[in-house]
Amino acid sequence: MARLPQLNGRQVVKAFQKFGWEEARQSGSHIILTKDGHMATLSVPNHKQVAVGTLRSLIRSAGLTVDEFVWSLN
Repeated sequence: MARLPQLNGRQVVKAFQKFGWEEARQSGSHIILTKDGHMATLSVPNHKQVAVGTLRSLIRSAGLTVDEFVWSLN
């Protein structure tokens, strides 16, 4: 399993956009992402550094593996 790098909120959003997630709105300090065909929405904290546990949870909710997510960063 690949190791997750330290990312800020905008970098996380860009990575999810590569998988078809779209920015729906910004709610306070969080960016809400949606995707057609998924009931779940992703609430990405717009912080300087997203916690690793939070990022893992977002990846799981998106139906991705950590390896797929890390690969998309390249």
